[in-house]
Amino acid sequence: MTALSGLTACSGGSSNAAQSNPDSVLNVGKPDGPQAENNNPFLETSALSNMGYRWMIYEPLVMFNRVKPQDPGKPWLATKWDWSDNYKKLALTVRDGVKFSDGQPMTAEDVAYTFQLLRDNKALNVDAVPYKDITAAGNQVTLAFDGSQFVNQVKILQTLVVPKHVWQGVKDPALDLVKNPIGTGPYTLKSATPQTMIVTRRDNGYWQEAPKVKEIRYTSYTDNNAQVNALVNGAAEWSFVFIPNYKAVYTNKDPQHYKLWFPAQLAVHGLWFNTEKAPWNDPKLRQAINKVINREDIFNQGEAGYFYPKNDQVTGIPTPAGDPFIAPQYKGQSVQADVPGAKALLTGAGYKFTGDKLADPGGKPVTIKLTVPSGWSDYITDLEIIKDNLAQIGITATVDKMNQDAWMKSVDTGDFEGLMHWTNDGQTPYDLYRDVMDGNRYKPTGQGGINGNYGRYKNDEATKALETYANAEDDAARTAAMATLQKIMIEQQPMIPTSAANSGGEYSTKNWVGWPDEANPYAPAQPTLRNALDIVMHLKPAA
Repeated sequence: MTALSGLTACSGGSSNAAQSNPDSVLNVGKPDGPQAENNNPFLETSALSNMGYRWMIYEPLVMFNRVKPQDPGKPWLATKWDWSDNYKKLALTVRDGVKFSDGQPMTAEDVAYTFQLLRDNKALNVDAVPYKDITAAGNQVTLAFDGSQFVNQVKILQTLVVPKHVWQGVKDPALDLVKNPIGTGPYTLKSATPQTMIVTRRDNGYWQEAPKVKEIRYTSYTDNNAQVNALVNGAAEWSFVFIPNYKAVYTNKDPQHYKLWFPAQLAVHGLWFNTEKAPWNDPKLRQAINKVINREDIFNQGEAGYFYPKNDQVTGIPTPAGDPFIAPQYKGQSVQADVPGAKALLTGAGYKFTGDKLADPGGKPVTIKLTVPSGWSDYITDLEIIKDNLAQIGITATVDKMNQDAWMKSVDTGDFEGLMHWTNDGQTPYDLYRDVMDGNRYKPTGQGGINGNYGRYKNDEATKALETYANAEDDAARTAAMATLQKIMIEQQPMIPTSAANSGGEYSTKNWVGWPDEANPYAPAQPTLRNALDIVMHLKPAA
């Protein structure tokens, strides 16, 4: 979420990269400030992971494209994968001829050992996949689970592989800083400072044709403004950063070369309530609010007309990525702004209007405090728009800006009335809905350590439908469970989706061509995702 900040600072970087590129260098940037030297591939907070060069050094078993979640995965370190027993068993065929960057061959033992690390170290298993039996024989690895892993199959198959001969000597895999990362990828770490990390192409030994890019330089700029300036002057060629007025500030500076592409994925951003606090525990009130939020304004003003795509599907499922999952009765239905309809819904539920102010059935004025980190410029604008929308139905809202750490804590403990937040994404809308209404993730207000269900929503039918979807024996049962979840989302509105999450990026075609775009969506354009390696493999020097 650092990419949402809008802090003020001087520009950073050099314009040299905007000239010729004789050394075949690719410059990647992020607006995240100084990075501590940490190259642990399992830790999302390490510089290796945060900056994205993790995927140049370590590779997944299978490469998936979240822009087209229904597409089959691309074989990578695994050439074949077979699920059986209703996704309770997985047989992997490990690619022959792969070597780690230290020259040692990668074998099935390394793959099995990687999964054993995840099973035996809870801190590394961020997806909480319930690994059980793990065995290796020849070039085969077999994984067994207690329950169906239908909803976890992509998480499992896109696991990166680490060398057993290195990691078996690591005392604490969750804390080790990994000074010298060794993987199967085409790059090795050349140098690292708090601002700049450089990976260089392996001289030999990579299992497929080597990329054309010889060196990738990752620079962590102080903030958004410094990162955008680096994009404009050519010091950065690839980034993921929010640009409020992107045409005037970025693309119009060099329309031929400066591009951006921000496709939607199966995750959402929107307005969350603490549903344990009155009157936000009333689904009728939440439904009424859903009817007055202007998603067009949020997209065009708050999200600058590109960053988080508008999401007005009644089920909350982003389209077109989610089209295959939307129940027939909801296909093609969008939320329309309807202030009279919202007022009628409220008065029918016992709410009363005194002049232009709304009172709940007990006579108490309806007010809401909307909280947001002070630097998150797009979320701030989104909430200001929602504040004005709520005034149309008599709700007095305030937008309170706060320290980011304090805000994160308030989300974790439920110490809020309303805020903008996001969900995880997945191959299906299951992950989205699970984040919104899984009773198994419920924690009462005041208790921290939450992972999803930030709104403290409790609905036994929703929890059962999620469990049914995850453990169903066939597609028909999954389809029925997904339809139930959509019905609950519409009728209960536990949170209000306003935007789809994106997996996009800004990039320059001045030195490199072959980037993904709407015409060729072979991968998401974000430089910190697994697919970044696939993109680098596609890049060729510009003519």
